Amino acid sequence: MSADSVKYIARLLRSDADTVTRLTEKMAARFGKDGVLDAIAVQNRLRIEMLLEKLGVHDRKALPIFNALISKVEEDDAALKKAFGISGKDGMGYGVLAERARELAGLGSGFFLKWSRAEELIHKNPPQKILSFFGYRDTKELLGKEDVRKVFAALRFVEDRVWLNTVFFAAYKDLEAADFEKRPIEMLILENKWLRMAEHFVQKKYHNVSHLKELGVIFVLPQDLMVAGEALRLFTLLLHYLHEIHFYSELFEKKAHAFTDPLWTEGQSFSDFFTAALRGDIIDKRPPDGRAFHWFIIQRYLAKEDENDWRLFEPHVNPEALHWDRAEENIAHIGEKFPRLDLSFWHDLGWIGDFYPTDTGVEVLVSMNLVDTVMALVMKKELIKYLYHHQEALWNKIFMMYAGKDEIRRFVIQNFSKGFISL
Repeated sequence: MSADSVKYIARLLRSDADTVTRLTEKMAARFGKDGVLDAIAVQNRLRIEMLLEKLGVHDRKALPIFNALISKVEEDDAALKKAFGISGKDGMGYGVLAERARELAGLGSGFFLKWSRAEELIHKNPPQKILSFFGYRDTKELLGKEDVRKVFAALRFVEDRVWLNTVFFAAYKDLEAADFEKRPIEMLILENKWLRMAEHFVQKKYHNVSHLKELGVIFVLPQDLMVAGEALRLFTLLLHYLHEIHFYSELFEKKAHAFTDPLWTEGQSFSDFFTAALRGDIIDKRPPDGRAFHWFIIQRYLAKEDENDWRLFEPHVNPEALHWDRAEENIAHIGEKFPRLDLSFWHDLGWIGDFYPTDTGVEVLVSMNLVDTVMALVMKKELIKYLYHHQEALWNKIFMMYAGKDEIRRFVIQNFSKGFISL
């Protein structure tokens, strides 16, 4: 393993050379593979050169490259809308995107909370702001006139977060495996009355689509699809949430039925495991010392909360990046299902990126990641740049290069409750 490759990869990861060197030594010994970082460094540079050639970029500076990527997203966003027959500012296009995403992802049923049990949770802790908005007397009237799925969606953007975490979600501790059932993932387009309740939520979250892992529901608050990049951004988010919900459903079902597997029967009860997964809990201390080499399992994008969180600089895998990888694979192969649409440019670019100089000579990281680029386009007026999807994908790429692409998911699922993988 060359020292140059170690320094190069460490810089891309915002980690240090000593940490990356130790990683290569431990992983090479465990999996019998040398030269992995050299291969990643070479592949990264070659892929970028090929991409810039396709984009017609000859000025190797950050801004021309970034602008070319943004233009490519705009071009593909327009192609997506044309292929799916989306035009105008009404909400019709959202239903089309949802159905196409479901078709493209091709996922089966999941393991979700029964609707009757969901209604009981609403009755047990009435959502006062939602009741007040509609002017309903009680939850009996609320659920008699409103869809329980949409009420649960509204909880996320209307009710106080402290109340949700300390009161409403506290009742989840009483849930058992018998409270769940198998059914397909559902996608909802919420009406304007819900949108009026959601204005603060949309501003805070930067996007108007979210999901309910426990119910197997993805919900969309319709806005203007004519904003540049908006249709492609929404489509990738829908695909991402489909894969994320399917992943957590697999976790919950394994925990519910793992009567003989010690990896799943020891430690947390079903309800503790379930609520910890919904909260996105991440271990906040180093794993116990020993001969094993540890990779954290970081199930949220910590960089959105604190870009200097110490766990981001340690070896880790990120399930979020796995879901994005599957979504981006769907996008790249979309032409197989919809021949009029070619988005293959974005194939396996999640982990691709490099440093380029600005006009002032300062080098900055330019991410080739589709999600980073789409989000940057949609937030162009706010001058917000996105990089964290790329960096998390690169950590996953390193693990996959040693353990195998199919194995990373198995390692994450088996060790999820511990919060780290020991090798």
